[in-house]
Amino acid sequence: MLAVTALLAGCAGSSKVPMATEAPAHAPAAVQVYAAGSLREALTLIASDYEARTGQTVALTFGASGLLRKRIEKGEAAQIFASADMDHPQRLAAAGGWQAPTVLVRNALCALTGDQVNAAPATLLGTLLRPEIRLGTSTPKADPSGDYAWALFRRADEIQPGAYAVLDAKALKLTGGADSPKPPPGRGTYAWIMEQRRADVFLTYCTNAMAAQKEVPWLKVVQLPPVLQVSAAYGLTVRTAAPPSAVQFAQALMAPPAQAVFRRFGFGPPTSGVEPPQR
Repeated sequence: MLAVTALLAGCAGSSKVPMATEAPAHAPAAVQVYAAGSLREALTLIASDYEARTGQTVALTFGASGLLRKRIEKGEAAQIFASADMDHPQRLAAAGGWQAPTVLVRNALCALTGDQVNAAPATLLGTLLRPEIRLGTSTPKADPSGDYAWALFRRADEIQPGAYAVLDAKALKLTGGADSPKPPPGRGTYAWIMEQRRADVFLTYCTNAMAAQKEVPWLKVVQLPPVLQVSAAYGLTVRTAAPPSAVQFAQALMAPPAQAVFRRFGFGPPTSGVEPPQR
C-alpha cells in the first residue's frame, strides 16, 4: 500500500498515470567460440552473417590454439573450440566434456618474405639455410603454426641432411607465445612483424601470408615445394554440455555457406588436401 501511495503522490499534478511496462525480454546468451587466430577474418564474417540471419549473438575469442586450450582447461567457458590442428581439440575430448573433433578446414604453410629476398619454391630451402637469412616462426606447442614449421624442418632434413639442426637453431619464435610482441590495434601480426623487419622470411599459414601481403604490398608470398609442404587440418569440437545454440552454430560452420566463406579466405575443404590459395 505504501508503494502504491508513493507512486500516486509522485504523479500528482499530472493527468496521466504511467502504465506499467513489461520488462524487456532477455536476449539469448552469446555462443562462446574460441578459435585459432588464423581464422579471425573468415570467422568474423561468418559470425556476423549468422547473427544477422538468426538473431543469435556469437562471442569470438581468438588466439594461439595451444594457449586457448590451456585457458579452457583452467575453466574458461568456451562452448566451441576451433583449433589450427587436431591435437589440441583431441586432448580436450580425451579429458572428457568435449566431443570428438572433426576437421573444419585445411590450410598449408607458405613463406612470407621481405622485398630484399629473392626466393622461389625450387630455391626456398637453400634460401632458408643461408646464414644471413633471419627465419621467423610461431612458437611450437603454444601455436600449431610453430609445430608445422618444425615438421617442415624434419622434411628438409630428409632432403638435405643437417638441415634440421641449422633451421632449429636459427628459427626466431616471434609469434604465438604468451609473451610474444603484440601488434598495434588494427594491424595484422605478420604484416607488422615483417614491416618492422624482425625477420627476412616468415613461415606461416598461406592464409596469413596472403592477408599480410594485402596489408603490406611489398611483401612476397612463396609457395612451398611439394617435398616440403605440410598440410594443416583444423579441428572443431563442441562442449558436450553446450546449449543448442552452440551446437547449431557449430553445424552452421560445416554447412556450405560458411565453407564458401572459408574458401574465399584461402582455406581448403575439410574432405581433401589444400587447394591452391586464391583470394
